[in-house]
Amino acid sequence: MTISIEDRVGQMLMAGFNGLTAPAYILDWLREGRLGGIILFARNVDSPAQLADLTTQLHEASKYPLLIGIDQEGGTVARLRDGFTESPGAMALASIRDHNEAATESISGVLAQEMHALGINWTYAPTVDISYNAANPSVGTRSFGSKPERVAALAAAAVRGFQVNGVAACAKHFPGLGDTALDTHLHLPRLNTSLEALRATDLLPYREAIASGLATIMTTHTVFNELDTEYPATLSKEIVTRLIRRELGFNGVVSTDCMEMKAIDDHFAVSESVVRAANAEIDIILFSHTRGKQATAYDHLLAAVKRGDVPEALVNAANERIAALKARFPVAAVDITRVHTEANQRTMHEAARSAVTLVRSQAGVLPLRAEDSRQVLVVEFSPAVDSLIQESEAQTPLHKFMKAHLPHARTLTLPASPTPEQVAIVAEYKPDVLVIATRNAHLNAKQTAAVHRLGQTNAAVVLLALRNPYDAALLEGGTVLCTLGDSLPSQQVACEALVGLFVPDGCLPVEV
Repeated sequence: MTISIEDRVGQMLMAGFNGLTAPAYILDWLREGRLGGIILFARNVDSPAQLADLTTQLHEASKYPLLIGIDQEGGTVARLRDGFTESPGAMALASIRDHNEAATESISGVLAQEMHALGINWTYAPTVDISYNAANPSVGTRSFGSKPERVAALAAAAVRGFQVNGVAACAKHFPGLGDTALDTHLHLPRLNTSLEALRATDLLPYREAIASGLATIMTTHTVFNELDTEYPATLSKEIVTRLIRRELGFNGVVSTDCMEMKAIDDHFAVSESVVRAANAEIDIILFSHTRGKQATAYDHLLAAVKRGDVPEALVNAANERIAALKARFPVAAVDITRVHTEANQRTMHEAARSAVTLVRSQAGVLPLRAEDSRQVLVVEFSPAVDSLIQESEAQTPLHKFMKAHLPHARTLTLPASPTPEQVAIVAEYKPDVLVIATRNAHLNAKQTAAVHRLGQTNAAVVLLALRNPYDAALLEGGTVLCTLGDSLPSQQVACEALVGLFVPDGCLPVEV
């Protein structure tokens, strides 16, 4: 069957929308062949049953086989939470001392099984950025750590886990986002990393992932001055064609990150960015939010192809790769009975437990026991969105989990950015043991100040770092536990560690 140029251009575009059901215009575009894929967010998900109905509606409307993608990395970035099986994230998996590759493959496999059971055939995971910079707001526990070889091995394991279970994996953010302190949702970062440095570090995970059969790569909206001083990787022929296609020999699908992120949207008009991405040999161009920008992208890309500004040969090559991806990862009938099973939850719990790391221990403080006469106070800083990639705040049942094990413990929740007056309330409790549960306090000046102040209390202090392990450096002395993420299983096992149900055996994959 010959596909029209209008439909071939449509296959290169992917869109998102608001709501739990697809709007009429999205369904119309799918029927007309104007879209090749749909990206889902937490805003599109209420329950497994609702999601199954939504993906069925989308697949049935589409003129061609459809890609449905989602950021289901596990850990901090997961769109499927309530009613689905939550998992520890990448850095937690990297902290598992023994068999971390097997654990990563297993965890990714469980996530893929649940996605595939609900009509989703593409996940934007794993994140293979190397964690160079503690100040990076958008990588953190999404990374497998700071050692390129370990990141590479675990990236390959994640790819195997996702893809063996029917979901295309996506290594991101090419060629590497870990060494910036700026969030591309808000800013356009510039890095001076040389090509030689990239080859020695950031490109290693891509080589390993490709060797494991990697299906897709996502580019970063970051300028690499040594490679292309004018355009970010997403729009750079020098980076996509030279590095991904020629040097790495990757012939799978290359996708943009969302083109409505400010790193692109504040600097390039849609009419320019969509054309430059196509000419850079990007296959799928992603507009996640705005109907007007989605329509403009289609109209301008089609016009550019018709007038010869984008060679039709590039469109044809992209369509061949997209068709191969869809054929490789077909969807099956939805089956919500495969979601949130006891076996899946048990797998996640065991991995989260193996990841907990005891960085430092003060003699005689842990474990906390129900029969203990000491007064225990658990102070938790509320979850906050550190980067827009998180989209929503994590659930925080930490106090509930703690009370289940230690009924006499008192609990207090402080804002993510507390005032000195709010922190001063802690002194009124006069605890013997103070557990401080932080969430990236090192990125938040007010939370950092609060930890410093609370660390000077007369109580025995336990710092429980629920997100980045870099918070461990904020406390001098005392006891420090790291969960490497605050998904539900990670919070649950944090409490189990505090009361001595197991001995933490994790090993941090970054320097603190």
